[in-house]
This record gives sequence, structure tokens and C-alpha cells, in this order.
Amino acid sequence: MQAVRLHATQDLRVETIPAPPPPEANEVTLAVTAAGICGSDLHNYRTGAWITRAPSVAGHEFTGIVTAVGEGVSHVATGQRVIVDSRHTCGICPACREGLGQVCESLGFIGEVIDGGFAEAVTLPARNVIPAPDGVPDRHLAMAEPLAVALHALRRLSAHEGKDVLVSGCGPIGALVALLASRGGHPVLLVEQNAARAEQVAAATGAQVIGLDGLSERRVRFAVETTGSEAVLSALIGGITGSGSIALVGIGRSMPAIDPLMLVERELSLIGCHAFTEADLHDVADGLPGLSGLLDPFIAQQITLADVPDAYERHLAGEVAGQKTIIRCGGTA
Repeated sequence: MQAVRLHATQDLRVETIPAPPPPEANEVTLAVTAAGICGSDLHNYRTGAWITRAPSVAGHEFTGIVTAVGEGVSHVATGQRVIVDSRHTCGICPACREGLGQVCESLGFIGEVIDGGFAEAVTLPARNVIPAPDGVPDRHLAMAEPLAVALHALRRLSAHEGKDVLVSGCGPIGALVALLASRGGHPVLLVEQNAARAEQVAAATGAQVIGLDGLSERRVRFAVETTGSEAVLSALIGGITGSGSIALVGIGRSMPAIDPLMLVERELSLIGCHAFTEADLHDVADGLPGLSGLLDPFIAQQITLADVPDAYERHLAGEVAGQKTIIRCGGTA
């Protein structure tokens, strides 16, 4: 079968490899129909972060059709379309037992610790798939995972009803946070240095584009930071109103320590947001039929597996105008 595998830093190859093994107990095999390129995929490729095995089939945002089930699998059946949970968890640590798999003691992600979805087929733990809703196109089912990340960030932020939510960064997660916040009744403010991208997200979500300067005059109390920029985070901490909260989603590297005195005296809350919970993903699945008609503006292009390495380079060069590139993986039941 055809697959896209990461061999090392900046070494991504389209290859013909054997089909995945048949599912063992509590596993499923999928024919992958659609997948999305994530910012963490690009970061992994560019920097070598999180490479724990190589070569590994990349990709953790994907959907497919169940082609085989192992012994003990009853929640999905052959021929059923499914949404994939990207988290590779142990299932037995205290965090997992409490439903907090996003902080599992041995957390990894599909596409890194096991083969992922940039392929025609993949075998996965059965706990990593849930039934997909009817009537939702595969390209939108492949966006369930980043939607769950966005939903988790908003839930962690816990913005008061009807209050402004500022979103810094109009990449995939920022755009989806803006969409969900707007649908949740929050006026949304966008901060993004790429004017074309900002206007595109504003048009799709009804948000308002603003600058970071003058935040204090606007009395913004709730923000979601998705850029990972130290300068942006510093500006948010300095400009957000007292007793405000910032949900951190886009932090990809360590930063200098933040002055705790400022946090105390201004009663600021910095909230870490890592991946999502099982409940977040199930709620996204339930809500996808209503969201599906709103997602196409965020899809920049649809490509084949053979196009993936070139798409990585174009994303990293800033040549992709929209938020999400969807891969048509070619899997069939």
C-alpha cells in the first residue's frame, strides 16, 4: 500500500509498504479515507521533536472505514465509518482511570508511537475509534480531532456567558476556536499578523480583527493563545484585564519564567490545554452534523498521499493560504 513515512528530521517519504497486520484482540483495521495535516506534524518534521521511532507512518488527524475487528471489539463493526482519537494512552494509570487521558503517564500520539493515518490503511487499538455520525463528509470527519482540541481549550478557559473571547493566531486551532466560541455566543476578537488569513477567519466566523496594542482599553478578560509566540503571550499577559484568563494551546517550546508577582497582583490565570478528553471528542462527533456546513472555508486544499511532502514544504514556507490541508488517502471498504 502507499504510505507517507517520517524517517528522520526533514526526511519524509512517500513509499510502498506492506499492508498493516490484521487486528489482534481489541484492535481494528481501517481503510483510511481522509486525513489532515496538523501544525504538530510540521513541527515534528522540521525539528525532530517527538520522533520516538522511525520510520513511522505520519498523521494523527484522520477518518476511515472499519475493514476488520479483533476479538473483543463490539462498539464498532466492519463497514462502519469512524472518527479517530489521536491519543495513545495506557488506559490503566490514575489519569486514564479518571478519564484524563490527555495527561496519561505514558501519553503518546498516533503517527509517532504507532503508525498513523497518512496511508491507505492502518491497524489501531479499538479504544482509539468511535462511530462517526451519518451524513458528514470524510473531509469533515478528519477535522474532528482538531475540533476536539479547540473545544477542550474553550472548556478549560470557561469564559463567562456572552463575554468577548480573544483568539491569538488564525491557524487551524485558532480558527476552530473562533468558530466554536462564536457558535457558543461569544463575541470573538482575532489577533493575527497575516492580514489575509485573519480576514478569511473573520468572514467565516463573524469575528473582529484587532491589534494587540490597546487591549487594556478594551477590557478583554478571556483569551486563547495558539501561536506559541513569546512576544504574543507577553502582550496578552500585559494587556488582558485583571482577573483575566489565558488558555495556552500553542506552546511548542520552553519560555523564560513568567513573573509570578504579576499573576498574583493582577489575579491572572494561565491555563494549560493539552489535546482533549474522551468527552470532548464524543461531543464533537455529536455536533459534527450541525458544524459540517461551516467547515469548508477552513480547508485550503485537498491532495493525494503523493502530494504530502510538497505540501509540508509549502506550509512551512507560508505558501498555504487557508488553515487545513486534507489528504485523500484512497482507502476503501
